[in-house]
Amino acid sequence: VQLQASGGGLVAAGGSLRLSCADSTRLSSNNGMGWFRQAPGKERDFVAAISWNGGGALYADSVKDRFTISRDRAKNTLYLQMNGLTPEDTAVYFCAAARAAYGSRIRSDYARWGQGTLVTVSS
Repeated sequence: VQLQASGGGLVAAGGSLRLSCADSTRLSSNNGMGWFRQAPGKERDFVAAISWNGGGALYADSVKDRFTISRDRAKNTLYLQMNGLTPEDTAVYFCAAARAAYGSRIRSDYARWGQGTLVTVSS
């Protein structure tokens, strides 16, 4: 698996989790990266994205001011710090590497996807 997402789990509402996505290939070091999520029976939606150099962060309105995306290029790892979690955040979270140097809100702009990690927020 090229992109390995981890860090999901069960957390109570109001809690925090930090997701990680390790790129074993190092191919994404000059590419934008992003997080998407898919709740049961729903589409895979954009959550956050970041440019190759760690700047240019983009967020979905639903997570802005609660989630923070970051990356460590030396470790080839992408992160998503999630605070103030609510049951509506329950989903499988996927990391992805963009085709371009900048992150994007558009799913088709991403060429490689991780396998997903499940986040469950209890009320």
